[in-house]
Amino acid sequence: MVLQSLKNCLWLSCILRTPKACFWSTASGGLIIQSVSNDVYQNLAVEDWIHDHMDLEKQQILFLWRNSPAVVIGRHQNPWQECNLRLLRQKNIKLARRRSGGGTVYHDLGNINLTFFTTRKKYERMGNLKLVVKALKALRPQLDVHVTDRYDILLDKQYKISGTAAKLGRTNAYHHCTLLCNADKFVLSSVLKSPYKGLKSNATPSVPASVKNLFEADASLTSEMLLDAIAKEYAVQHHINHHITLINPADETLFPGISNKTKELQTWEWVYGKTPKFSISTCVNMAYKDSVFDIKVNMDVKHGRIEVCNIDLPEQWLPPGLYSELVKSLTGSKFCPNETTTLVTTLLRMCPQDDELYNRWSLLCENIIRLM
Repeated sequence: MVLQSLKNCLWLSCILRTPKACFWSTASGGLIIQSVSNDVYQNLAVEDWIHDHMDLEKQQILFLWRNSPAVVIGRHQNPWQECNLRLLRQKNIKLARRRSGGGTVYHDLGNINLTFFTTRKKYERMGNLKLVVKALKALRPQLDVHVTDRYDILLDKQYKISGTAAKLGRTNAYHHCTLLCNADKFVLSSVLKSPYKGLKSNATPSVPASVKNLFEADASLTSEMLLDAIAKEYAVQHHINHHITLINPADETLFPGISNKTKELQTWEWVYGKTPKFSISTCVNMAYKDSVFDIKVNMDVKHGRIEVCNIDLPEQWLPPGLYSELVKSLTGSKFCPNETTTLVTTLLRMCPQDDELYNRWSLLCENIIRLM
C-alpha cells in the first residue's frame, strides 16, 4: 500500500511541468488538466468555471478528475427517485447535482471522470467517446469495447462502462463521461436503488443498465494507466504534447470566484431545492401495541418544500389541535429529515404529559421522517 502511494506521488510529480499561474495562456490549441482534489463539489465547480470563463475558440481542454464516494444526479432529476438517501447518509456518501442533464451515476476512486471542453460549434460527443475507445484499444487490444447510439460505451457488447452527459451554453459547451475501472459495484447498486414508494414526478429518470469494471476484463488495468492512455490519445488527435497539468480546484489565484461556485453546489437549495415538482402518495404500515394499521400520506413538494400535506390518521390517534399543528408546520417546510425532526421535537412540547400520546406521536413522526 505504501509502495503504491509512493508510485502515485512519483507519477504525479513527473507529469506536473508547467507553472500554474501561466499555463492557461502558454498552452495553445489544446490543454490537458487533472484535479488534485477528490471532492465532487470542487471538481464540478471547475467544470462550471471553465465553461463560464475560458475562450474555447483558442483552446480546447480535457479535464481529468476522480471523486471520493459520491452520487451525482443530473440537472433535472429527483434525488428521492434516483437513489437511497437514507443509505447515503448512513455511509457518509455525498450527493451532488450537476449543471448538465443526463442520469444518475455513482463515483468513487475506481471511477474516472473525463470532461471535454469545446465551443458549441465544435461540440461532438461521439468523437470524444470514440477517442476513449481508441485509447482503451491501444492500451489493451483484446478489449471488446464500442460506443452505442445512446452515447454509452459497452464492454463485451452488454455491460455499460461509461455514461455521458453534456451542457451546451451559448458559445461554450462541455461533454463529460465516466469510465468504470474498479468501482465498488456493491455500493453502486445499493445506493442507486430508490426505496421510496408512491412517488410521482416529471423529473428525468435514469435508465438502469448492467455495469462492469474494466478491471474485471483485465486485472492489470489501473485508473492511472487509463488516464494516461486517454491523455495520450487526446494529445495525438489535437496535435499537442502529451502533458498533464495538475490543478487545485480550490486555488482562487487560478480560478477567481471558484469558492463561491463550490459553496453553491453544496447548498440544500441547489442539491434538493432544484428538484422538479413531485408528489408522494403512499400508505405507511404502523404497528402499535396489538394493532397494525395503515396511514395514508399525500404530499406535494415544490422546490424541495412541502406545498400540500394530508395525513389520514385513525380516529382519536392524536388530539385534533395537535394534528392540525403538525400539518400546518409541515406545510412550507423542507422535505428533509433533519428539518422535520427539529419541527416535530418542537411540537412535542405542546403535548400533554401523557405517555400514551407521546408514544403515538413518536411513532407517527418516525414514519413520516422515513419518507424523506
